[in-house]
Amino acid sequence: MCEYVELLYKEVFNLYKCAIILAAGEGKRMNSNTPKVLHKVCGKEMINHVIDTMRSADIEMVDVVIGRGAEEVKKGTESRKINYSVQEEQLGTGHAVMCAKEFLCGNEGTVAIFVGDGPLITESTVRELINYHEKGDFKATILTSRMDDPAKYGRIIRDENGEVEKIVEFKDCTKEEVLVNEINSGMYCFNIEELLNSLDRLNNNNAQKEYYLTDVIGILKKQGFKVGAFDVPVEEITAVNSKVELADAELIMRKRINRKHMENGVTIMDPNSTYIDSEVMIGKDTIIYPGNVLQGKTIIKENCVLYPNNRIADSILQNGVSVQSSVVIESQIGEETTVGPFAYIRPESNIGKHARIGDFVEIKKSTIGDNTKVSHLTYIGDAEVGSGCNFGCGTVVVNYDGKSKYKTIIGNNTFIGCNTNLVAPVKVNDNAYIAAGSTITNEVPKNALAIARARQVNIEKWVVKKGLNK
Repeated sequence: MCEYVELLYKEVFNLYKCAIILAAGEGKRMNSNTPKVLHKVCGKEMINHVIDTMRSADIEMVDVVIGRGAEEVKKGTESRKINYSVQEEQLGTGHAVMCAKEFLCGNEGTVAIFVGDGPLITESTVRELINYHEKGDFKATILTSRMDDPAKYGRIIRDENGEVEKIVEFKDCTKEEVLVNEINSGMYCFNIEELLNSLDRLNNNNAQKEYYLTDVIGILKKQGFKVGAFDVPVEEITAVNSKVELADAELIMRKRINRKHMENGVTIMDPNSTYIDSEVMIGKDTIIYPGNVLQGKTIIKENCVLYPNNRIADSILQNGVSVQSSVVIESQIGEETTVGPFAYIRPESNIGKHARIGDFVEIKKSTIGDNTKVSHLTYIGDAEVGSGCNFGCGTVVVNYDGKSKYKTIIGNNTFIGCNTNLVAPVKVNDNAYIAAGSTITNEVPKNALAIARARQVNIEKWVVKKGLNK
């Protein structure tokens, strides 16, 4: 019974598959104070791209080997609920995996080893690699790719039967070996037991005095074990080592993301000038014009129109919303509402259905009811606005007295005249009217007209007397 429970536990929690992600490198070529693996590609840290890909491939047990900037990397990945191993000194890739021995000990089956600066690896490749490794009964499988110009990558040398014989580093290649175009990606699958045995045999008898994971392949071959090689497109194994390569990775991933949305029924006018983060969701029949930047966990539902030059971050747009040349951050917009041009919807705002937020309108931490129109040149902050309201041009909710912020409450079907100041805390009840040019400091009753402005006085010939006439 105990053996059955243990087997079931392993199956449920995927203990036969685990992953180590190498993320301890210094990343000197990035020329940045930020740890390399925390640089973002399409809105997500590179290391989190790799972790999320492992999880989407049903690998729940993930260990990240950290070194430089360890605390920052932990903080940047803490939401993923992973294990960490620490490589205090960077003594090679083999040494990095040695630092994860505690994570591996006691487990059996397959461990996949990937790199934290390789965000372009896909779920399908991870699944296919592991399947190929296990079905072939290999003790190690190298993820490889073929390049027209392999440059300084290590070469995969195969024997006359096409089986992997060894990995040769570029500097050690013969004239014949340097012509080989199949390269080592630095990513692998290993049988856990044999990997642990091989790690115990690694040495650093080389010019760099480092422990190389590639040497494990030679150790396994000498014992007569089978080693496989799984060939994938080069873009998937491309690691990021500089800001130039970061931009290259961003371009590749952006094309993938845009293509996925178009295949799902989204119209993107110009994919080359549309920037969509990896976790954005978009409904079918939405149309996106050039110059849009969609960030974070934004959700754009069906039949929306995003006219040129919007930035929408961590927000939800319901069906049929249109936005033009505006900024929407951490807010929600209801069905069939229009926004912009040049509107700014700041965090914690909730705009209702069939509303109108027009040009040069700023909404901050406010609720705007259904069918309410805020057409132009208006600021609403820290307010609750009912449905069916109409704001005249130049209305300002005066929510800050220099020390504290206060709330304004506006009922349903109110009419706010042009150039009105609403000095919070203040309440305007249902069906009230406010005359243009008023400064409201007291509650306006239901169905009342509020006028709060000085009576006009005309002083005849004042301009002449002051000598100001022209």
